[in-house]
Amino acid sequence: MVEEEAVDRLFHALADATRRDILRRSVAGELSVSQLAEAYPMSFAAVQKHVAVLERAGLVGKERRGREQLVRADREAVRRAREALDRLEELWRGRVDRMSALLAEEPHENDTRGRDG
Repeated sequence: MVEEEAVDRLFHALADATRRDILRRSVAGELSVSQLAEAYPMSFAAVQKHVAVLERAGLVGKERRGREQLVRADREAVRRAREALDRLEELWRGRVDRMSALLAEEPHENDTRGRDG
């Protein structure tokens, strides 16, 4: 159950375009919350809330340096997120492949669905 809750927080965090962009920027390098706030047409407080969601999901960490709070991506958490997405993709590709195989099968002779008559 704990892992499911962590995955839920992860997907919630990644569900928002602004948070994905904050994560992208923080992977490229440390930025202060103030620097991040300059990049978006929203209040400083709104950006802080987005950073907090990413932090709860474990995707970023904050470190206070002087008067600034620096945001940096947790590369290991980003790797784990990618692995979770890869597992989901594998699961769905398998399902799609099985559905495709079923649809490609020859209809049975006694199957009258779809026939005129």
